Amino acid sequence: MRQLFYGDNLKVMRTDLQGTKVDLIYLDPPFNSQAAYNIIFPNKSAGRAAQSMAFADTWHWGSPVEDALNDLTHSHGRLAQFLTDITTWLNRDSLSAYLVMMAVRLVEMHGLLKPSGSIYLHCDTSASHYLKMIMDVIFGQTNFRSEIIWKGADAHNDAKKQYAGITDRILFYSKDFRHTYFAPQHLPFPQKTLKEWYLTLQLADGSVRRMTPTEIETQTIPKGSRRFNAGDMSSPSPRPNLMFAYKGFPHPPKGWRYSMAAMEELDSKGLLLFPKEPTGRIMRKRYLDEAKGPVLPDLWTDIPQIRGHDVERLGYPTQKPTALLERIVSVSCPPEGIVLDPFCGCGTAIAASEKLKRSWIGIDITHLSIGLIKTRLQQDFQLTVDKDYDEIGAPTDLEGAHNLAHDKPFQFQFWIVDKIGAQSYGAIGDSKIGKKGGDTGIDGQYFFRTPDGHKVEQAIVSVKAGKNLNPSMVRDLIGTVQREKAALGIFLCAHEPTKGMLEEAAKAGSYLWGGKSYPKIQILSASALMAGSRPILPQGVTNVSMLQKPAKTIQTTTRAKKEQPLFEVSAD
Repeated sequence: MRQLFYGDNLKVMRTDLQGTKVDLIYLDPPFNSQAAYNIIFPNKSAGRAAQSMAFADTWHWGSPVEDALNDLTHSHGRLAQFLTDITTWLNRDSLSAYLVMMAVRLVEMHGLLKPSGSIYLHCDTSASHYLKMIMDVIFGQTNFRSEIIWKGADAHNDAKKQYAGITDRILFYSKDFRHTYFAPQHLPFPQKTLKEWYLTLQLADGSVRRMTPTEIETQTIPKGSRRFNAGDMSSPSPRPNLMFAYKGFPHPPKGWRYSMAAMEELDSKGLLLFPKEPTGRIMRKRYLDEAKGPVLPDLWTDIPQIRGHDVERLGYPTQKPTALLERIVSVSCPPEGIVLDPFCGCGTAIAASEKLKRSWIGIDITHLSIGLIKTRLQQDFQLTVDKDYDEIGAPTDLEGAHNLAHDKPFQFQFWIVDKIGAQSYGAIGDSKIGKKGGDTGIDGQYFFRTPDGHKVEQAIVSVKAGKNLNPSMVRDLIGTVQREKAALGIFLCAHEPTKGMLEEAAKAGSYLWGGKSYPKIQILSASALMAGSRPILPQGVTNVSMLQKPAKTIQTTTRAKKEQPLFEVSAD
């Protein structure tokens, strides 16, 4: 199963996923940080609130939140009472709204989990203590497994009258602790343990040699030898039935830890170390090459945050390292299992699941994220929509495109730019997204090289979702193309262009590339795109141009595809 949903995750979980059961849910939702990431807005079609596009993390108490709380009164009375009490105490502020909108979704997630399933809620200290109480109510206190502390950032010196925040919280709950699937991971042994415990060598000739910590560090271990630790075999408490001599060696004062049959089996495998003196104690060999290190603790300091130079960096503001998600998926999802990420953002949980050969379901309410994930799946795994996975919720016909343009014009912009394989412009890391202030006239971009390979050219994409189209819009695009010294301009519109617009586009002339002529300004409506039309572009323009950097940061030297971020955020 591979499914990528566009839409409000609450609606998707209540309708599209009814009857589906998953093994693991990982969610990295907004944190109620009051920073510029994700916004709450009333979804008219769903009749309730939902998280919005990329992305201001601010929340407000209003009728959608009241509706959600009323829903819980009928479906989960205990939780509704708890939320009523706590939000009254909080004076129904932004935190109250955030907690209600998270709670109503967590109830749906609980219903989607198999009895053996687990959920990992990624958050920070902004609301982790409240979220844990909500999850205790929904999942039950006995199903709380761990609060994982992830050191995801380095210490910094910009904290004011407080300690620098460098950790996130990951709340780990099971659906039913009696049946939970859990495959623990082990860390490498600390160097101190290796130097103090594993000092004895079983040489290739069968003899045993004891080394000092200095020798084990400075000398080359003979080829064919194995390091081991000689472990005590005595029982921690008196066991009269296991007080027997073995091969003439007396038992420990409280008896052996093993039965006679177990002792004989260990002996047959060469795992017993016999003393030189008859009064000595038999020990058990524990070979280093067979030993597992300590079980992974709930403090994770070995997976760093995404940095600017990292190969996997996409430019998405809240991107998590793939290694973090690979660990969670490996531990809590069986090989044949299904992973659900209802706030899938840039798709790291999906990428980790695909890499580990698990089935996956992702949900996001922005076409920006959906387009980014589709690009990531093609780049990293050569997966294409329809052939390898299902994309659900995006417009599939002209009516759907018109509805999206009318109801959510900015989501229409992201969708139609992705439809032609262009790179959305200014959508990542821009706190003004969703506002028309500071509009540069650029909604998307393509990049390609001149035939000699020495210059990077740009094609600018402009999108209009409204019905009121006129020639001045085409003239504006021509002006933007000239200002940016771009080669081409692509005008995308939800509705049919006017005759005057087509005439203005024709006046712009052509662009020559490799002896071939391309219309300088091209106009494509949603109906044309639905019928299969695409911009006429020079050779070398990829249909997944999110893989390309903006022109100002493209180097003339060639770099491997895996080293190219999907997005490069620049100051302009």
